[in-house]
Amino acid sequence: MGFDIEDLPINWPDHEDIAMKLYDRFGDDFTESKIYRIRFTELIEWILEVENFEGTREQCSEGHLEQIQAKWVYEWRDNQ
Repeated sequence: MGFDIEDLPINWPDHEDIAMKLYDRFGDDFTESKIYRIRFTELIEWILEVENFEGTREQCSEGHLEQIQAKWVYEWRDNQ
């Protein structure tokens, strides 16, 4: 039985992992300026849809969302 890191649970403090999943989902559809203009209500929904994400809406905070946006921008920049 093999171990796959992709099967590990993801939660709110895993900002970089979440950002990578969002970049994988949306690719270059969102540029840096568009990422920072995403409404938090939309961002929460997208995060809750991430595979293996185990956090809840109630555990979310503005700080987590800001960190995820920033990490998503870094991920986007790294792929340009």
